[in-house]
Amino acid sequence: MIVDLPSSNSAAVNRKLVELRARGGVLALGRVLTLVIVTEDGGQVEDAIAAANEASREHPCRVIVLARGQRRAAARLDAQIRVGGDAGASEVVVLRGYGPLATDEPGAGMVMPLLLPDAPVVAWWPNEAPAVPAEDAIGSLAQRRITDALSSRNPTRAFEHRRAHYVAGDTDLTWTRLTRWRALLAAALDHPPHEPVTSAVVAGEAVSPSTDLLAGWLAVRLQTRVKRSPSSGGGGGMASVQLNRRSGPIELVRPDGRTATLRQPGQPDRMISLTRRSVPDCLAEELRRLDPDEVYGAALAGISEVARGRTPVKAEL
Repeated sequence: MIVDLPSSNSAAVNRKLVELRARGGVLALGRVLTLVIVTEDGGQVEDAIAAANEASREHPCRVIVLARGQRRAAARLDAQIRVGGDAGASEVVVLRGYGPLATDEPGAGMVMPLLLPDAPVVAWWPNEAPAVPAEDAIGSLAQRRITDALSSRNPTRAFEHRRAHYVAGDTDLTWTRLTRWRALLAAALDHPPHEPVTSAVVAGEAVSPSTDLLAGWLAVRLQTRVKRSPSSGGGGGMASVQLNRRSGPIELVRPDGRTATLRQPGQPDRMISLTRRSVPDCLAEELRRLDPDEVYGAALAGISEVARGRTPVKAEL
């Protein structure tokens, strides 16, 4: 069910939610958090809602979409409520602000009355994000702040902002896309012989925040020098990792962006499905934890050590 509320306000949206709840169409009970999505009005709004709806099947929540419209238009708020089959396991409120309502402070003012009481707040910028999410009007309301440098118009600059202005509670989907890579490498090192890694090489696209993050994570976690190199294949993104030990290297190679090969001394090569993770899958993972991700913060710090070719100082992770 989709209910349109043109030229509306937050109070009218709240009343309509209560009315829908009274009819039995919306269940507020069982909502575990409020997910606030900040984006520009347009086609990307539907993509963000679709990702949130899919993630909500694992995390029932209230989704508030702040879709910023034309800033030169007259002040107006067009609202829309989606429930039932149009909202997954959540209830979706879309707020399209125009004119002064399309800016940060008024947007936060429209969102605040719609937050679920006594429930955590997560902010997500699926495309362009503020330079310092924690200081943003919406970001200051949230316990967790999710960005995606890879979806920005300038991924390199966006990722540099994430590194320079990291605050506990921040995370980026470039990190979440690495979960399976990190799990496979950690599992490989769990098998004997339990030798220290003397050096490592991480290869990926020249512009690949995920590759930079994996190199930083390995440097900090293994306390060894890591070389970040460009990949020669055409798969894009992360391409390969080589962990050098006295008994021989461990290699995880993904040349085509879909299937990887794990090579270990004394063992047969293993083929592993390692396709790129979808945005809904990454979002669902990030919503599983609402505490700060210290490992992500340490990986960001490790990138500088990789660039300098140094071994990081031992850190507790």
